[in-house]
Amino acid sequence: MTKVAASITTSVDGYIVGPHDGPGKGLGEGGERLHYWVFGGPWSYDAEPKGEATGPDKAYLDEAFGRLGAVVGGRGTYEAADHWGGSNPFGVPFFIVTHRPEEQPDEGFVFVKGVEEAIRLARETASGKDVSVMGGADVIRQSLRAGLADELWISIAPVILGAGKRLFEGFHEDVTLEHIGLRQSPFATHIGYRVVREHHG
Repeated sequence: MTKVAASITTSVDGYIVGPHDGPGKGLGEGGERLHYWVFGGPWSYDAEPKGEATGPDKAYLDEAFGRLGAVVGGRGTYEAADHWGGSNPFGVPFFIVTHRPEEQPDEGFVFVKGVEEAIRLARETASGKDVSVMGGADVIRQSLRAGLADELWISIAPVILGAGKRLFEGFHEDVTLEHIGLRQSPFATHIGYRVVREHHG
């Protein structure tokens, strides 16, 4: 059965990117350190990352990709990642939430207006596999606010950025979470939560 799993990496102080993020610097100043776990160690914007995840980080990614049927992301993330070079990196349907869905995206991406519509379409095309809501932070907040996320996975990098964009900036909703998983490496602690739905009557 398809489930919707939101996932993102943060610093210890809750930032998903450092200051001044954008094309060529997708994770902001100093933000590369957030994704050392993805590439098996240090990398920088000056050179294309060559490494791969190892150990518990690889196991975490392998499990997530093994269940992956579709992806939902935000327009800001799409632009900051420089459109992933014009090629969908996930190999499954990728829906980009934008206020301007009439604009033509690169091949392999679909622009959609609104998180609800993006997740609905992603569920339809996921063929029973999972939908990953991969950020940015606003898209994840919207998915939680709308009650559309079944799980929340946060990878905490051992980094203090001090500034940038926070995952839960301005988020005041009462969301009940239940711990469901934990993986740890020198580069990140991956914590999984189930979003508890309240049943009344």
